[in-house]
Order: sequence, then C-alpha cells, then structure tokens
Amino acid sequence: MYVEYRTALGLVGTVLKYLSLALVLPVAVALYYRESPVPFVVTIAVMAGLGIALERLRGDGELGHREGFLLVALTWLAIPIIGALPYLIAGEGTVAHPVNALFESMSGFTTTGATVLGEISFDRHSRSILLWRQLTQWLGGMGILVLMVAILPELSVGGAQVINEEAPGFALEKLTPRIRDTARALWTVYVGFTVAAVAVYYGLHLAGMAPNMDLYNAVAHALTTLPTGGFSPEARSVEAFSPAIQWAVVLFMIVAGTNFALLWYVATGEPRRLVRNDEFRSYLLAIGVVAVLLTTLLFTGLGLSAVPTNVDPIPGDLGNSVRQATFQTVAIVTTTGYASMDFNTWGESSKVVLLLAMFLGGSAGSAAGSLKIVRWLLVRRAMARELYTTIHPEAVRPIRFTGKPIEEDTLRGVFILVLSFLAIFAVSSVVLFLDALRVGLDLSAIEAVSASIATLGNIGPGVGVVGPMNNFLPFSNASKLYMVFLMWLGRLEVLSVLIVLSPAYWKQ
Repeated sequence: MYVEYRTALGLVGTVLKYLSLALVLPVAVALYYRESPVPFVVTIAVMAGLGIALERLRGDGELGHREGFLLVALTWLAIPIIGALPYLIAGEGTVAHPVNALFESMSGFTTTGATVLGEISFDRHSRSILLWRQLTQWLGGMGILVLMVAILPELSVGGAQVINEEAPGFALEKLTPRIRDTARALWTVYVGFTVAAVAVYYGLHLAGMAPNMDLYNAVAHALTTLPTGGFSPEARSVEAFSPAIQWAVVLFMIVAGTNFALLWYVATGEPRRLVRNDEFRSYLLAIGVVAVLLTTLLFTGLGLSAVPTNVDPIPGDLGNSVRQATFQTVAIVTTTGYASMDFNTWGESSKVVLLLAMFLGGSAGSAAGSLKIVRWLLVRRAMARELYTTIHPEAVRPIRFTGKPIEEDTLRGVFILVLSFLAIFAVSSVVLFLDALRVGLDLSAIEAVSASIATLGNIGPGVGVVGPMNNFLPFSNASKLYMVFLMWLGRLEVLSVLIVLSPAYWKQ
C-alpha cells in the first residue's frame, strides 16, 4: 500500500478552485469603499488557476486513509500561502514583506490571531485588506474542508476521516446518517451564530450603546468571534468599544468555544444533551474558576502592576474588575485572543494565571484551539483510576464520558497527543529564546514561553513583547517562519502533520 498523492493533490486543487469564490466579498468591499480590487482579483486568478491545474493531476485512485492525511496537511499549507498574496500585492504596511504576509495569513486561516501589525500599521491598510484578514479567520474557524465536504460530492466518500483530521475536536459526532449532511449541519450552526453576532453587535450600535460599532465593525468582529480568531480592524482590539459590546462578545466567545454538535442538538429541540455533557460542564467550570481568581486578584489590587496606569481596573471597583477578568478569561480559554485592555499592565500573578489558562482550550468540536477541555478531563480521570487500581489491583474500573465508557485506544491517543503537544511546546520555547539571543532581541524566558504556546495553541497574544497590544514583528524571519510551522501544526492538532512528515508514512 502506498500514498496516492495524485488523488490528494487533485482534491487540493478542487478545494482551491472553489475557495477562490470567497474573495468576491473583499472585491465588493474594495469597490464600495473605492479601493483597488486588484490584490483580490489577482489572487482569485492565481488560486483558481492553480486549483484547475492541480485538479487535472487526479487519477482514478480513491481517497483512502493515507490520502486523507495528505489532503488535510497540504490544503492547510497551500491556502495560507496563496492567501498571503493580497497582502503582498497591496504593498501596505508591514505585511508587504513575504515572511510577514505568510505569518499573517497562516495566523488568520488557523484562527491564531497573532499579528505582525503594529498600532500605527492599522491606519495604513485599506478596509478591504483588513476585511480579508477577518475573512481568513472565519473560513478557517469551522474548517475549510468541512465546508467542502458539505458542498462537494467528490469529498463525500472519505469525508468523515477528512473532518476528523481537520476539525479541531476529539472525534466527529455524526449528527445525521450522511456525513455530507452532518457537515452542512455544522456549517448551518456556524453561519447562524455569525449572523446573530452581527445583529447583536450592530443592534447595540443602533440602540446607542456602542457608538463605534458601525456595520463594518459588526461584520468584521463577528467574522472573528465565532471562529475564535481574535483579529480586529481596531488597533486596540475590543478595548475600542463599549462595555455593552464587550459583554456581548463574551457571550459569543463562550458559544464559539462550545461543541457545535451540542448546539445543533439544542437547535433541534434536545437541550438536555448540552447540560448533561461532561465536557460542557467542565468548560463552564474552568471559565468560572479562572474568572473568579482573576477578579479577586484585580479587585484586591494583588494582581495589578506595581506601576499604576490609568487603564488598570481600580481596586475596589467590582464591576470593572469582573468585566475585565471575565473577558480575558473567556478570550484566553476559548483561544479567541481578543483584549478588553492591555493585560501587560497587570501584575505577574495575573499574567501567570492567564498563561496557565492558555493550555486549557475550549470544547472538542468547537472552533477553539489548544489542548481542549475534554482531554484534560480524560487525563484527570485516567490518573484517578490509576491511583485507585494501584490500591485495588483486582478492580475493573472503565473511564466514562457523559455516561459512555471510553475505549483504551482512545485514552492512549489522548495521552500521546497531550505529551506530543507539551514536548513540542517546551522545545519551541527554547528555540525561540535561543534565536532571540542570536539576533539580539531582548526576550525573557516567560515571553518565549508565551510566544510558543500562543502560536502552537492558536491563541494569539501572549505576554510581554507579544502582549495583546503588541505584535510579533520584532522576531527574526527565522523565528516567524518557525511560528508559522507551529500554527500549522497546532491547527491540525499535531499528529496529522507529524504523520505526514514521518518516513514510515511514505513507505509501502
């Protein structure tokens, strides 16, 4: 048995051909605001042309197990590379550099939210380019190949495997007998909540509660809330908007970090599935615990910087402390990466709490990144079982999840992924720190750690030089390319990429 790479390449071509239609939206925005549509028209031509050329390579081979891995890995590499073209052609600001353009594009499609744009750079970019930046996150959030399974008959066969390898989740839960209908159901939920977010954001503006949230901003932020992306056309992120908008964003971030299959059940009249789900309850508990801890630190002043600033939550101001703590907790746990203020101004204790929260992640089957709550839940239960069976060797104690026993193979896979993720994170922290020393970048150890988890976990901002109001521009080109690899690796949950890169994969 060998890899039918022509089949995989042909399907990558099909995906590129149809995805080129997405650029019609920024073309329309460019024309509306009297900006040049050339960057997007050229990208449409390149993407469609390359797609058609690759499509012709496809032979009679079927999409098997090996080809599925290759299709997913190549698709998620090719699309960000081509998606960088509008930045390069427009030639605006820092993303006009090839490495920066690729970094921004990969960060967009993988919904990481790390950026090389500085506060001044936002004013140098056209509205159409900034909307393309937002749109890349929306396309990548639910999954490009999930969308293609929903609309292309070519991917109906083998679609379950493709979705399992691409979608950021624990395992695909079939909502319907046909995998194509399941993909459509997931995208229906995704689109529905995106439209709802636009309506709520703009509705608050019309009600006079959010003066800066015009229709452009409402659409732009909805496109990056539901995919847990975190890009914003505003240099100060969500800090630029009123508390009413910030609370609305919190609500939709929590939705975005919830398993979309559970949301489908709620929409179809089965809300009990949501409240009975072990992971959903743990997800809300994790958010609650971190938010209460941060609120306490900010309210008492223990979690603030020794140097006071005029944007810090005032110790004793409970409402402000609750809002800032809750917003940043939800933004980090769901890996959205928005900021309601510059938490770099907080004290070390608060930043350490946020750093630890970066390893949690949202629910399986959601748009969130990082390790996911379900894996930590299973690891904790496996550890508890190991302690129990060590004391009682004769005991047989299966691990259950929402009332169903988990197979040992599944548990082994969870442990392998968690250990692989943590090992790559640790190595990457050292790599980024050493490269910073090589180029003379003043990077502390905690900043290297936060840059590593922020990109591998598809979170976006870290602390220090990569804080929410800063950017990744100071890193060398070598480090930025390495972090592009980390974002690609994290979006496909590590193992999908490692499998394709292993020599055994290519042997017959």
